[in-house]
Amino acid sequence: MLKYVTRRLALLIGIVFIISVGSFYLIHLLPGDPAVVILGTGASPAAKAALFAQLGLDKPIYLQYFTWIGNVVRGNMGTSFISQSSVAGTIRAALPIDLEIIVLSQILAFIFAIPMAMRSARKPDGVIDRILGASSFTLLSVPPFIIIVLLVLIVSIKLGIPHTGPSSYVTLASDPVGNLESLALPAITLATGSFVVYYRVLRSDLIATLQEEFITMARSKGISQRRIMWRHAFRPSSVALLGAASVNIGGLLASGFVVQYLLAIPGLGYTLISAINMSDFLLVQGIVLTVSVGVVVINFLFDFIINIVDPRISRE
Repeated sequence: MLKYVTRRLALLIGIVFIISVGSFYLIHLLPGDPAVVILGTGASPAAKAALFAQLGLDKPIYLQYFTWIGNVVRGNMGTSFISQSSVAGTIRAALPIDLEIIVLSQILAFIFAIPMAMRSARKPDGVIDRILGASSFTLLSVPPFIIIVLLVLIVSIKLGIPHTGPSSYVTLASDPVGNLESLALPAITLATGSFVVYYRVLRSDLIATLQEEFITMARSKGISQRRIMWRHAFRPSSVALLGAASVNIGGLLASGFVVQYLLAIPGLGYTLISAINMSDFLLVQGIVLTVSVGVVVINFLFDFIINIVDPRISRE
């Protein structure tokens, strides 16, 4: 177990290093000139040269990287050229919104996917299984931006439920109930895609697990079907489910960015798109680094949880 965790940590550090290099070089691929963004189009060459010297952009690229990564490790991602605010502070203000949306969406997805997968696995190819299978494939074919538009039309405009339309975000500190209302539609939108993935993965694994000999023995002892599902079949079938959840996080962030922008929710997605439109190089760089490292860390944590659920993985 310790050897497995050490190996994974070493891999995590290596991946984070590669991500930091990619995030740093990303700023040099963006169109535009930092000097023009800060000084304006009429700046003289001497003013531009002085600004580059002040920002350290006149140094070799590798020295710029080491200076930047050293500051990042100390929690300093620089100051936005546009808003003159701390990049780290902006990210700290927006990140909790993304985390809340993801947590809410995953709770909803698991609440519906697990019991429905169990119900389908009891009688594969039965009426209920076919209905759920057809419904899941239908939901899978609908992109998130279509789902969120339909939800806004029905919930916000037709039903008139408060705090559910665009630019209606309410902070958790000011109004907890209003906060949940304002994040309900994004959470439902992201939960829809997650539900389909989790339902299909768990259903397939449960069907295979229910054919195992230990399940047959449990049935011969007169154990109820419900207990067999939860106590005997669910745990060995949940490994692939956890793996799907870890991979799904990256897709949730991408889909969440689109949903945030459409509803003007000030999370990382909305902030990132706004920063790109305004050529706010440092803010774009900081958000890309934060999201990329976050995805890697979440995958590492899921790997650890999967290893606890099935210890055979660390021995292979």
